[in-house]
Amino acid sequence: MRPRKAETRNLPPRMYQWTRKRKSGKDWIAYYYLDLTGKAIPLGKDLDQARIKWAELEAKEKPLDLRTMKGIFDRYIRDIVPKKAARTQKDNLAEIKQLRPMFDSAPIDSITPATIAGYRDARTAKVRANREIAILSHVFNMAREWGLTTKENPCQGVRKNKETPRDYYANDVVWDAVYKKAALELKDAMDLAYLTGQRPADVLVMRKDDVEGGYLMVQQNKTHKKLRIQINAGGLANTLGQLITKITERNAHHLSSYLIVNRHGKRMTATMLRKRWDVAREVARLEAIEAGDTLLAGRIGEFQFRDIRPKAASEITDVGEASLLLGHTKGDITERVYRRVGAIARPSK
Repeated sequence: MRPRKAETRNLPPRMYQWTRKRKSGKDWIAYYYLDLTGKAIPLGKDLDQARIKWAELEAKEKPLDLRTMKGIFDRYIRDIVPKKAARTQKDNLAEIKQLRPMFDSAPIDSITPATIAGYRDARTAKVRANREIAILSHVFNMAREWGLTTKENPCQGVRKNKETPRDYYANDVVWDAVYKKAALELKDAMDLAYLTGQRPADVLVMRKDDVEGGYLMVQQNKTHKKLRIQINAGGLANTLGQLITKITERNAHHLSSYLIVNRHGKRMTATMLRKRWDVAREVARLEAIEAGDTLLAGRIGEFQFRDIRPKAASEITDVGEASLLLGHTKGDITERVYRRVGAIARPSK
């Protein structure tokens, strides 16, 4: 039997790694099994699947780390999570961290719908439990693709905890109270978020060079959906167009191409936005308390920057137009989750 190289000494007996240098400079790696006659049997380029094929050739069980959820979680984090948006990566890592104590040591084929339901019922954070089961379901689907299990996904058909969509609506009184106390760059962010109906993360990355041919070009970070939002109407700049022109002219002396920048010309980050928001909201809340309006103070305290997107959706009369602006494929999502004011009705007389 040929001697092993240092980098392949961790492979099972009779399993070897083939490495070739491509013209691009990257390594091409494949695995093979050397049988007793000296014949090399290809095992493929994926290490985990190669180890499974090795186990079949040796008439042995799959390696333990490929049968338990720990190894499967590890591979999902290594191969799948990095391909997602930054915020989704952060959420997925937190969800898998929560799942590990329960599932890490469990063989994948031992997990049943009853196991999933038991986790759901034991979890005190009911909404988070739904998100964790959703990521667990995707992990199972990927494990099936990787050939690590042939069982049906045990998450399918398991009832989710009931969720009540956030129904907070920031009326004009609440909006004005916070807006008046906001720093200039926060006012720009609020106006841009309201007029475009986009998520905070998408607002913060809008640039002057995103304006093209009478449109503000937007690609949503979460869904990767592309939008063209009109900035002209009848040959004249509309409200959004006027806002972008005002911001661009005011920031002309800064080198940054981003629309939302601080007074030093640096792009506004999520943390910077959050700090400015918290300050403006707290000052507005305290002013309402001093005026004796505790009800308004409570409403101001509940106001979050993310509520600007549903405010925009709620104040567009046509739900189809609202759905188009928000980038929703289905109008019922806009209606059910984002429109937070009731239908218009006429009095009886």
